[in-house]
Amino acid sequence: MEKIKTEIEELRKKINQHSYAYYVMDNPTVSDYEYDLLFRRLLELEEKYPQFITAQSPTQRIGAIPSNSFEKITHPTPMLSLANAFSNNELILFDQRVKNILQIDTVQYVVEHKIDGLAINLIYENGKLVKAATRGDGSIGEDVTANIRTIKAIPLELNVEEVEIPEFLEVRGEVYLPKKEFIRLNKERQANDEALFANCRNAAAGSLRQLDPKETAKRYLSAILYGIGEIKGLNFEYHSAVLDFLSKLGFKTNKEYQIFSNIDEVMQYCASWSEKKEQLDFDIDGMVIKVNNLKDQKILGYTAKDPRWAIAYKFQPEQGITKIEKIVVNVGRTGAITPLAYLTPVTISGSKISKATLHNEDYIVAKDIRIGDTVIVHKAGEIIPEVVAVKLEERTGTEVKFVMPQICPECQNPVVKEDNEAAYKCVNPNCPAILRENFIHFVSRDAMNIEGLGPSVVSMLLDNNLINDVADLYKLTTEELLNLDRIGAKSAENLISAIEKSKQAGLNRLLFALGIRFVGVKAANILANHFKSMKALTKSSLEDLLAINEIGTKIAQSIIAYFNKQENLMLLDKLSEVGVNMTAKTIERMEQENFQDKIFVLTGNLESFNRKEASLLIEQFGGKVSSAVSKKTDFVVAGTEAGSKLTKAQELGINIISEEEFKNMMK
Repeated sequence: MEKIKTEIEELRKKINQHSYAYYVMDNPTVSDYEYDLLFRRLLELEEKYPQFITAQSPTQRIGAIPSNSFEKITHPTPMLSLANAFSNNELILFDQRVKNILQIDTVQYVVEHKIDGLAINLIYENGKLVKAATRGDGSIGEDVTANIRTIKAIPLELNVEEVEIPEFLEVRGEVYLPKKEFIRLNKERQANDEALFANCRNAAAGSLRQLDPKETAKRYLSAILYGIGEIKGLNFEYHSAVLDFLSKLGFKTNKEYQIFSNIDEVMQYCASWSEKKEQLDFDIDGMVIKVNNLKDQKILGYTAKDPRWAIAYKFQPEQGITKIEKIVVNVGRTGAITPLAYLTPVTISGSKISKATLHNEDYIVAKDIRIGDTVIVHKAGEIIPEVVAVKLEERTGTEVKFVMPQICPECQNPVVKEDNEAAYKCVNPNCPAILRENFIHFVSRDAMNIEGLGPSVVSMLLDNNLINDVADLYKLTTEELLNLDRIGAKSAENLISAIEKSKQAGLNRLLFALGIRFVGVKAANILANHFKSMKALTKSSLEDLLAINEIGTKIAQSIIAYFNKQENLMLLDKLSEVGVNMTAKTIERMEQENFQDKIFVLTGNLESFNRKEASLLIEQFGGKVSSAVSKKTDFVVAGTEAGSKLTKAQELGINIISEEEFKNMMK
């Protein structure tokens, strides 16, 4: 039994080390495959020997029992907000006030990113996480401990190897949603005709306040820690020393912080990040300037609202002002009817914007949006821009109120609105728009990935009655395609070949392609890996599904509902009859000396592969993929329009290879 306990402890240590390298240092030390093997072994042992499970085990990050509400927690020390500066003049005034109070000529400042997320307060006792709370009103926050435990960038137990662990430690930071996860999450929500998150901050806040921690775990939140409140047993002289201390404890901290001794340098640094903030994997809306000396901070003290020793320099918002020319509605894959504003083109953040989402009727009414209005448009991340406000002072009286249609514009059937939903829906399963969107989803890159079969070709196939359901795609002939406009012999042959190739896409892609509500790419992968075949999945019960980590009630119920419909089972039979693979693909590792244990970073646009395909190839050949360039990086694969990663690789003298050289390595 002691041998088992030792193995469990060693597994936890290794997993925590690898998690720290990946989630905190952005420098993975093993492949996802190797990490999964370790994690799976730990799960097996803990299931067999539950007496050895601890609250700090990596397996306990997957989510606790859902809560009905959040309890209130009083912070040991208040979490005050910061005063804002919107110009260099305001920073100069701040600097003068600090110098006048301290009666000195030179002040040392620490400048950090102002992360656009959700402020949190963490309590550690004897090195173990015991409580976590939102900022709330600064004095009292909400207990989100169960949700915080799912964030792998936050240690459940502090690193004891490098520094002394205080008996009591209060740590402040910001929870955020990485941009790549924001894009993934919105793609999934769009695929399910759910309302898109407007920005990373809203997504992070909504994710952290999920009553079911398992739902939070699916959002892949991260966190950066930037300060301490109450601490017992240790003292510091400088704020920069606090940041270094937190880093040694195992926290993810801001690696880009800088120390300056005059306000001109501070202003220059703020201006530089205003220009290059898009390079970061998280949103920032400004920079935070703090007096570095902690004794000076105490002398400066506080106002009723904020500290006198710190200020937030806010960037100019990424907004534009334009007019709404018309409002139309789109019918989505699930029948949801979404209003879309057509705008007088306006440039925001370097791109021309001519359309913006209006979400739903409630959104239009709440903001009193009318056709002809002058509006403020906001661009958030890589989603479609949205109208955030109306400039009421610009109204002339000619503006027209928009009324949601009561008849589907595509099939002329009545639309319905459920009491608990914001969206109007077309419930006609034969609605041309719904059929078209389902086909487009089925053939998309993350689904069956049928190259050459874009929206326009799908529309032609439907208009010519060549397809009625997705199984009909696999019955198309070259002759039928040649009868369509703008499709030549070569294009027809390529399309037939791509359709044939897609039969072997695998169970995970097929599950996503079917468009089962709430089953995104990740859920589809989990289900495919667990059940291995479509037959096994169709026979599963609600209990079977809920027993799978990361499959919640909403997803499980949706899957059961899908397979309870006879027409869906008939479609699966038809797909099987035409040769579509109904089983999970197995990934074989092909050891290649050029790749073995080498760390690769991908940057820019690759012509022969998408990013996922290239990463999978690297791992198959025995290599590792990292998202960040460091001294440990062996190769940087640089495609077209490579950015800051290429620059950093050049500075560090990392081996930079082209896409062609990368392909030659695999031969």
